[in-house]
Amino acid sequence: MSRTSHYEPTLCPGPFAHRAPARRALLKMGLAGFASVSLPGILRLQAQNRLHAAETSGGRAKNAVIMVWQPGGLSHIDSYDPKPLSGSEYRGPFDLIDTKVPGLQFTELLPRQAAIADKFTVLRSMRQSAGGHPAGSMQLLSGDPDTRDKPKPRYPDWMTVANYLRSQSGPRETPLPTYVGINPPLEYNGPAYLGDAYSPFTVHGDPNSPSFNVPNIGLTDTREVQRLGRRASLRQNLDTLERAFDKAGELAALDEFETQAMTLLTNPQTKEAFDLSQEDDTTRDRYGRNAWGQQLLLARRLVEAGVDILTTSLSGPLCGRVNNWDDHAVNHHVFDAMRFRAEAYDQAVSALIEDIYARGLDQRVLVVVTGEFGRTPKISYAASTGAGNASAPAGTQQPGRDHWPRAFSNIWAGGGLQTGRFIGATDKRGEDSIERICGPGDFLATIYYHLGIDASKTLIRDFNGRPTPIVDQGRPIPELIG
Repeated sequence: MSRTSHYEPTLCPGPFAHRAPARRALLKMGLAGFASVSLPGILRLQAQNRLHAAETSGGRAKNAVIMVWQPGGLSHIDSYDPKPLSGSEYRGPFDLIDTKVPGLQFTELLPRQAAIADKFTVLRSMRQSAGGHPAGSMQLLSGDPDTRDKPKPRYPDWMTVANYLRSQSGPRETPLPTYVGINPPLEYNGPAYLGDAYSPFTVHGDPNSPSFNVPNIGLTDTREVQRLGRRASLRQNLDTLERAFDKAGELAALDEFETQAMTLLTNPQTKEAFDLSQEDDTTRDRYGRNAWGQQLLLARRLVEAGVDILTTSLSGPLCGRVNNWDDHAVNHHVFDAMRFRAEAYDQAVSALIEDIYARGLDQRVLVVVTGEFGRTPKISYAASTGAGNASAPAGTQQPGRDHWPRAFSNIWAGGGLQTGRFIGATDKRGEDSIERICGPGDFLATIYYHLGIDASKTLIRDFNGRPTPIVDQGRPIPELIG
């Protein structure tokens, strides 16, 4: 698959189209002394590239996306696309339950989501062609057609692209970053030729932990704020010597982004947005007093406060022994693993979706829950490589499911969508998508559409200056564009 476009493009030159003079390298340090915070560096690097704004469509330019990532891939057979008549070699041990949508059934592991299925749409016919975690993630999140696993991405993921394009639209109305990742899915994805300037403001750790803290935001020590102000003033005075030679107005742009960085550090609004103690106990309990529940609650708080792009991975101990959804028999007893993580997953996702509607965010905020692929419909058996949660002692034969890109499911909520339905179908064993087949390009074009980006016309120059489409051979899924 090539990355070319047959449409008249909106060409964004890319961050390497206009390189700043060598003297600008000195300014890359900018606010680096400010508590060693990473975000000012991100904002400063953006100042070198005052480029064309992306085309937007109506009010969608103000929209936001929360992507909830299942690293390793959720078994579609054991969740949203059960196959009770497929035979004992394929079907799992779970009973089926009806949902609020007539004709739509889930496995018994998802009772909360089943009860609110009228508030989201299930896409059952996703398909891509890469069987490894790196290539599969890169296909779905950046549109890279390569089926080979690579150590780093060739194309920027959709989150970075959206951040880059939004950064060209002028000053933000909020002090919060455009793009935030809460334990984000960055193992196989990233900015590629757009550069680290457009990576997320990253939050690590367990938001449910009493010691959880987000550094470098909302300083409350007035003496520290004054110290930072003096440093900013000193740099501005030194910059005065250079302004006569600043024909492109880069220093003025730099000042603007440094102002944003200072605001992030000193504005109480930023600290409040990240502060889960602002939520009442009932709400925190409803999401689940665990890492996943509080990650999704924090995601809702941040998009409500003005963050546009929010990604978070449901990984770690709540997954089972190997900390992800990669339920090979050598890793996990797949059915024990599904049971082990189901309650936290079901509770957190259903609470997030309910809140999006209850708080009037459902037109502006799109929620997408997905992994890079599904799991093999046919059950495999192998010896466990170690004991732990959802895994028997080493050497014990246990069931598993392996990588399966030919068919998988994801769910979509909010975004002004018509919900309460399911799209597409797989065959009787869940091995192949056979109806309304959707690929990575369709997935990406749908998300871009919600953000007001016309993926069929938007190109960005790569490292070599070649205009590169942000989506190749895909278009928005009609049932998912509101």
